[in-house]
Amino acid sequence: MRADPPAPAGTALADGAWRRFAACLVATAAALLLGYLALALAVDPYDTGRPRLLHRDGVRPQGPRTAAASRGRDPAFTAAVIGNSHIQLVSPERLRNATGIPVVQLAVPGTGPGEQLLLAGYFLRHHPEARALVIGTDSTWCTGDPALPPLRPFPAWLLAEDWASYLRGLLRLGSAAEVAGRLAWAARPAPRRAAPDGYWDYEADYRRLGDPDAPDRAAALARPAPSEPDPGEGGPEFPAAARLRDLAESLAPGTALVLVFPPVYAAARARPGTLRAAAAEACRAALTAAVAPRGRVVDWSGDRPELHDPALFFDATHYRQPLARRLEADIAAALGARGPDADGPRP
Repeated sequence: MRADPPAPAGTALADGAWRRFAACLVATAAALLLGYLALALAVDPYDTGRPRLLHRDGVRPQGPRTAAASRGRDPAFTAAVIGNSHIQLVSPERLRNATGIPVVQLAVPGTGPGEQLLLAGYFLRHHPEARALVIGTDSTWCTGDPALPPLRPFPAWLLAEDWASYLRGLLRLGSAAEVAGRLAWAARPAPRRAAPDGYWDYEADYRRLGDPDAPDRAAALARPAPSEPDPGEGGPEFPAAARLRDLAESLAPGTALVLVFPPVYAAARARPGTLRAAAAEACRAALTAAVAPRGRVVDWSGDRPELHDPALFFDATHYRQPLARRLEADIAAALGARGPDADGPRP
């Protein structure tokens, strides 16, 4: 019995075999890709509310960048605090106790106006009749770049309304790892979940860096601020103010809007009469005008006795709990804190 020798390379038989192999390889890769996407959609690794089979509310403990997708759509909350670490210490629980409004903290450290406006839009898509929106605006809102680029990598795809962006995001290695992590997390009988209201007290993180009351830290706080504005600061136009105006005009009639200018240590604030002070004042005026007439402003950017006390700050822009509580009281008053005889928040 004689076997035919293999066909020489380049013949029609060999070319056909390679084409079948290539087609099989492509089909296998496509099947694996589609299978992974189907699994990721079923698992819903970040609890975005997309079609899912694992009906576990919330997410495992993780950073607010990814946890915000779950928190921002949670129907248990009807108000949100938006911003970065400069408003992160505002407690949603204490605001709820003062106003009767269920508040979720959606502050994400290291973000600027572009990311924060995305978060605000995401929250409002899931809460079109939201009771309130509190937005902390710091110096990052004074940029002159109309693109409002992210200050650090940010998963905008998680907050995207379109499916194409979401599916592309699921193809990342980090997302694949989170699919496996969520399966393991959901398999536990009582898994530990990230704080539903998003509160993250950063005091422990700062204490790990050293004693917040050390004399050298107080001396560092006393360094004077520069007189010249940052080259990236806008003027006379502030693109973030225009975007904020669009957001304010899109709110439902019953949604309260509070704009917060967080505390900054006195020595770090722009010195009166300098170009930097003029630029900061122009930025605050533009942001304030953007929320007028319906919005209320809580402004801690002026000169107050508390801002000269180094014991109330970790660094020039990160304050401690006693100052956070005073800021919370002002926010609650702007929202309409309920009195002792009130059954609910005032409009």
